[in-house]
Amino acid sequence: MKSFAGEIKGDKVIWVVVLLLSLVSLLAVYSSTGTLAYKNMGGNTTHYMVKHGLILLLGLVLMYLFHKVKYLYFSPILKIFFWIAIPLLFFTLFFGLNINEAKRVLPLPYNLTFQTSDLAKLTLITYLANLLTKKQDNIKDFKSAFVPIMIPVLLVVAFVLPANLSTAAMIFSTSLVLMFIGRVNLKYIFSLIGIGLVLLTIFVAGLMLMPVEKQGRLGTWKNRIENFTNGEGDNFQIEQSEIAIAGGGWFGKMPGNSTQRNFLPHPYSDFIFAIIIEEYGLIGGSIVVFLYLILLSRAVIIVTKMPQTFGSFLSIGVAFSLAFQAMVNMGVAVGLLPVTGQPLPLVSMGGTSIWFTSISLGILLSVSKELTIKETIQEQIADEAIVADHN
Repeated sequence: MKSFAGEIKGDKVIWVVVLLLSLVSLLAVYSSTGTLAYKNMGGNTTHYMVKHGLILLLGLVLMYLFHKVKYLYFSPILKIFFWIAIPLLFFTLFFGLNINEAKRVLPLPYNLTFQTSDLAKLTLITYLANLLTKKQDNIKDFKSAFVPIMIPVLLVVAFVLPANLSTAAMIFSTSLVLMFIGRVNLKYIFSLIGIGLVLLTIFVAGLMLMPVEKQGRLGTWKNRIENFTNGEGDNFQIEQSEIAIAGGGWFGKMPGNSTQRNFLPHPYSDFIFAIIIEEYGLIGGSIVVFLYLILLSRAVIIVTKMPQTFGSFLSIGVAFSLAFQAMVNMGVAVGLLPVTGQPLPLVSMGGTSIWFTSISLGILLSVSKELTIKETIQEQIADEAIVADHN
């Protein structure tokens, strides 16, 4: 009977990165939810860690199950879910839970929420990877290649934008990277950027003409940008984050000794990187950054070995999306970017965000597994050829 370790396939480096990030997540969430536990759970500090641990465990199970599936099967399956995600985004926009003046999630049992943009992001990446693979022979053509690629991108971004500007921007950026790697004509890519900026301007201008109570997130976006560019207004979140980072020094205050977790809003999600640096220092924070860069580099290796195929586009799309989100979260924590509300993938406390991250990593591992199989077969053929020559 095969051992469980023998059943784990794919890039072993990615598996190690995932396990290390999961360990960091458990420790950071346990430390950062102390105040939340006293507020909501009567001081039961293990409640959130156990809940988060179960979510992480289910995420690992999902990752394992998805990595066992041949990656080519994801194309038709996730294509169906892409067309399910579009009406879900529309439904969420009007009937979702209102959180921080935005409707971006649907309610689930056990106080969990489902962020439909997570489903849309993953399925859009798969949809684009499939289109780019099919259109390679005429990828430079505007009508037959660029237009079919552009329409789903604009559709998803348009539905995500009103409730979540930062997520819409990241989905748009990831799509542009995929197009660039997929050899889409650069002038078409720049024209899409222009179209996006024009539509964003029209959208913002339309909101400004409406009564204040109907402007949605416009006021929040404006305040965050002004606070970041001018250093004026309410910078409480950034100030507390910078205090946490400064207090961490090189080696940190050690696990469980964070003080800023008592002052930072959402220290277990949006600003968890600040808590990590406070407790583990700049060295610990640098290791976390390095782990995400390793994840991206492994995807680049896959692309170089599987040029212009569905697997290569899928790998770089998934890995870039996760690494980019991580850099945005960490950039906010250290004051390099305005506040966005993006979680740190696989580290921040959450439900569906962790599960979709795990599914994405499972897909990446599935591609790397097939690449490993091909390399093994090629090595066997080469060895057999050498033996035949000697005989």
